[in-house]
Amino acid sequence: MSDIITIGIDHGYAAMKTNHCAFPTGLVEYDHEPYTQQDVLEYNGKFYVVGSGRQPLQKDKTATEDYYLLTLAAIARELAHRGADPTAAVHLAAGLPLTSFGRDKKKFRGYLLRDGKPVPFRYEGIAYTVTIAEVSLFPQGYAAVLTQQELLDEPSVIVADIGGWTVDLMRLDNRIPNAATCRSLELGMIRCLDEIAEQVRRSLGLSMTAAQIESCLRGEVSSVDETARDIIHREAGAYVRRLLSAITESGLDARAMPAVFLGGGAALLKRHVSATDGLCRPLILDDVCLNAKGYERLVGQLSRAAHTAGGG
Repeated sequence: MSDIITIGIDHGYAAMKTNHCAFPTGLVEYDHEPYTQQDVLEYNGKFYVVGSGRQPLQKDKTATEDYYLLTLAAIARELAHRGADPTAAVHLAAGLPLTSFGRDKKKFRGYLLRDGKPVPFRYEGIAYTVTIAEVSLFPQGYAAVLTQQELLDEPSVIVADIGGWTVDLMRLDNRIPNAATCRSLELGMIRCLDEIAEQVRRSLGLSMTAAQIESCLRGEVSSVDETARDIIHREAGAYVRRLLSAITESGLDARAMPAVFLGGGAALLKRHVSATDGLCRPLILDDVCLNAKGYERLVGQLSRAAHTAGGG
């Protein structure tokens, strides 16, 4: 077997992200082979369509096999994107919110690592044999911020990771996460989209999909009713203001110090944060794969440091 390949995975409540790929955290099980190979994972004699259907919020990611199956699909996608061999040894780099990092680290690592034996499965008709040789875990958000050189000289920085179900907050003091400032607010993007859909339904009697609303929020051209578009942007603005005040109420003042906004909801802030919000220095990072990239970077830094320390 060739060298170990490092793959960063961000196990989100709403989406799974690797360095180059992102797909919804959805999983539908079939006893028989589905009519299409697209997004199909075959494992232990069962078939799963990956990325369809919205998963319920699963606080403990180790409670079911879902996140393990989604991990296999994410590894397959990333290996395929890199043109790597489907028989591979992988060093998984993943993360947990800082609020539960100490408590869940050992359990989540064991959940992903299993017995370290080769795992055979098929994804989109291709046979894979993946050995998860090592698992490294890092605090979410923190890993992404380490990719932003210009912020690292600031004495204090707020980090807000706006995910599907939750917004994870922390403050970095002199580059170190301050554990006492960690909060998790249930104000993620799914909540925002649901509230917008409800408002459109109430005002216009239209049932819009989350995909339509997201497309509208990104400013893409579509056949969405003009009045609905206005409601969507008005509600999104209200959500952003509610989010900013919830961050302040949790003891982190984005008017007093720089704030980094990342995750799936960061793009929304880009269009709806204005000078009138009085933020000190907002930095909006709308690359959803940033955590996964940060995890890979941290593994690289650690292995280089170990190599140097070992006199290599």
